[in-house]
Amino acid sequence: MKKNIFKMKMGLHGKIVLGAFVLSIAASSCDGDLDVDPQNAINENDFLNNPDNAVQLVNGVYNKMLDFDMYSFSWIGITSITSDDADKGSSPGDTGTDKHKMDALTFDASDLSFNEVWKGRYAGIYRANNALFYLEQLQVDEALKNRLIGEVKFLRALFYFDLVRCFGDVPLVVGKIDLNDTELINQTVFVRRPKAEVYDQIEADLADAIVKLPLKSQYAARDLGRASKGAAQALLAKAHLYQQEWDAAFNMAGEVIGSGQYGLMDNYAEVWRETGENGEESIFEVQATLTKGLIQYTGVQGPRGTPDLGWGFNTPSLNLSNSYETGDPRRAATIMDVPGVLWDGFVAPATWANPRYNYKAYQSSIAESWNNNKDETAKNLRILKYSDILLIRAEAAFRMGNTTEARDRVNEIRGRVGLGELASVTLQQIYNERRWEMAMEHDRWFDLVRTGQAQAAMAADGKTFIVGKHEVFPIPEAQIALSGGILTQNNY
Repeated sequence: MKKNIFKMKMGLHGKIVLGAFVLSIAASSCDGDLDVDPQNAINENDFLNNPDNAVQLVNGVYNKMLDFDMYSFSWIGITSITSDDADKGSSPGDTGTDKHKMDALTFDASDLSFNEVWKGRYAGIYRANNALFYLEQLQVDEALKNRLIGEVKFLRALFYFDLVRCFGDVPLVVGKIDLNDTELINQTVFVRRPKAEVYDQIEADLADAIVKLPLKSQYAARDLGRASKGAAQALLAKAHLYQQEWDAAFNMAGEVIGSGQYGLMDNYAEVWRETGENGEESIFEVQATLTKGLIQYTGVQGPRGTPDLGWGFNTPSLNLSNSYETGDPRRAATIMDVPGVLWDGFVAPATWANPRYNYKAYQSSIAESWNNNKDETAKNLRILKYSDILLIRAEAAFRMGNTTEARDRVNEIRGRVGLGELASVTLQQIYNERRWEMAMEHDRWFDLVRTGQAQAAMAADGKTFIVGKHEVFPIPEAQIALSGGILTQNNY
């Protein structure tokens, strides 16, 4: 069984009725899992007078990350299948609704994937805003309250970071919304704010979270996996990197490195296995358990054929496979070659439909906790890792002219996998190390866009990246319709 994972149960999978208010939002089209029977509803006074509800409020925000519209098929499609790291995979006749269009960069505003990613994040933000509103009113120990506020602000910042990377200018909602206030909804929920303002809010949330959150080592074992000070610092470093704020990215990455809370695991291949969950390299992960798994992340990417372990989508590309240096073990830890023998002894037969699969998404039914349900597995999803922070530090250092620090951090990464040290380092070498270290981890598309490499990289992969268009994804057509035309479209 999995260990050191806090439990996120109770009703904030569900709707808790607080007087006239409900924890759902029409504007983000939350799905039906927010419903509970009327007899399970509690009034506002009863809710606010029970301090145990403070933790449950926050658990409800965490739990949203397990849903299908957060980090499953649609997220996989727009962050990985779009990139040169991956192909659609599966079978030629199975498009995955729109994943063939993600692969070919022929997507448009009507595609389901964009709408699901949008809805999922705003549903999470709505939960976060409500949690913050009620946390301020709950009678609860002040230290616990501050920590919980820090956790929620980290999560809200994470959701907005996903949105701003995907869509650019997006609506910025940071308060509890009265669903009966049409004017307020029209002025906030449906109005896009400049991405600079969104980043300002992300930075403000993370700065407050850093003050309020404990170090990872200060959490009790039952709470390991909750957002920590280091997680907030790491996400803030990454937000600075995306804005080309090199000094701030360098310094904040340095705070994480200097904290003594994290390190590189000896075996790169174990980072994404159960043995690596919440370990020394982990800064923040989506926590899954045998009773509440991450919906279809593993199943979507599992090998397709006989025996059938999944849908077979998001297969590592030949481009990625051929890019590694000779002898780099990160290739074998990232790419599952077919046929072959897997790390747990399972034989990958030639009857599987694709020649390569994503090893990092594989969950062993032999050597890891398993509930016999490939569509809701107990595999955690890594969001922030220590190696990511080393690479952020290296890239920011190089941009600042500190090539010695950049080289040393890259060599730290290379040393872990037994590759020779570099006497000096170029920016392209840093980019290459980032690709190999983070391959199939949903950063590659965003890295190509933010570094200006997308057009050339996509051309090398046989795809056409249109400058001035593909830097952001289209605003979902369904959301524009829902807004009555208030939401504006990107250049699509």
